[in-house]
Amino acid sequence: MLKEFKDFVARGNVIDLAVAVIMGAAFGPIIASLVNDIIMPPIGLVLGNADFKDLFLPLSDESYATLAAAKEAGAPVIAYGTFLNTVINFLIVSFAIFLLVKQVNRMKKPAPAAAPTTTDCPFCLSAIPLKATRCPHCTSELKAA
Repeated sequence: MLKEFKDFVARGNVIDLAVAVIMGAAFGPIIASLVNDIIMPPIGLVLGNADFKDLFLPLSDESYATLAAAKEAGAPVIAYGTFLNTVINFLIVSFAIFLLVKQVNRMKKPAPAAAPTTTDCPFCLSAIPLKATRCPHCTSELKAA
């Protein structure tokens, strides 16, 4: 059982997955900062100095100045600003992964084409093995290549 586990861990896929998880965990805060500190402030400025993190819809009759005040009071709210930030985070991470995968695929060399193992019978056009001397479909005698 230990040998099977060692073989499982030694496969490239498991190691690649582990590296991807670690890199993803490290990449997350960078993207969150990019969205919260660089992308959203200009968008908020264009929309009238709105901070997307503080956009919310209270579900009670009371009004609150900020999302933090509403949460502190225990009021039910729909924090759609936080949701918008999260969606933008997701889109940026997805686009970055897309670009990374696209570049990795460009670096990979295409697999060499496999040598053909069959040819077509000149009489009935059925696929037959290269070394065949007679077609198994129409029984025609084939000339040696």
